[in-house]
Amino acid sequence: MNILVVNDDGIQSPGLACLARVAARLGRVWVVAPAQQCSAMSHRITVFGSLELRAAPDFPVSEVEAWTVSGTPADCVKVALARVLPQKPDLVLSGVNQGYNVGLDILYSGTVGATMEALVNGLRAMAVSIGMGDDYRVIDARLPDILRSLLPRPIEAWEIWNINFPACAPEELRGTREGCWPSALQFYHNTYHPTELEDGGIRLELTSTIEQNPEPGSDMDAVLRNYIAIGKISSAMLEAAHRARN
Repeated sequence: MNILVVNDDGIQSPGLACLARVAARLGRVWVVAPAQQCSAMSHRITVFGSLELRAAPDFPVSEVEAWTVSGTPADCVKVALARVLPQKPDLVLSGVNQGYNVGLDILYSGTVGATMEALVNGLRAMAVSIGMGDDYRVIDARLPDILRSLLPRPIEAWEIWNINFPACAPEELRGTREGCWPSALQFYHNTYHPTELEDGGIRLELTSTIEQNPEPGSDMDAVLRNYIAIGKISSAMLEAAHRARN
């Protein structure tokens, strides 16, 4: 199996290395990641200016081929298909994102944006995220079996699998919840802290509080209760296009 691994946190992210190691157990892996932090880029691509593609020989997973792109997560998918991979991959994995991609925050996600670009190109894709922290042991322990379980399952051409791991130690994990639907709430409630500048302008710094009361059965509810949340995300536009053709 040929696998493309991308992310939005950038080539230096430990979550990217974690996902590349897991993917390498399943097949041949190419990593193509942003050269810099690109969170909350959604499906943005670079249309003005140029992109730089560079090999990443110092990537910590030696058995994969790694590259950086001076662009967005969606750019990484496009460049990988155009310039890096010898053929289309069998699977695109995006992550491991530092922070949940649940509820309405999915709309901002560069991690999910990369998977949507995969769908545009007719590729199967999965997004993988975890709560904030630096403990990836639960992913190392559980993600390989989850991927093996999901890969044979049928999924529509306009859908991706969205997998969110709770930020907990393996012994604190309560299990897996499949069929989770995206919460209708935002996980991060954003506000802007203002600072007046000498020239009359205002500097705005984003701060966030976290939703604590999500709907039962939602993806957000699952991760807050220390369950792995597995569900599907679909693109209504791609679905309409597929149905119109058929």
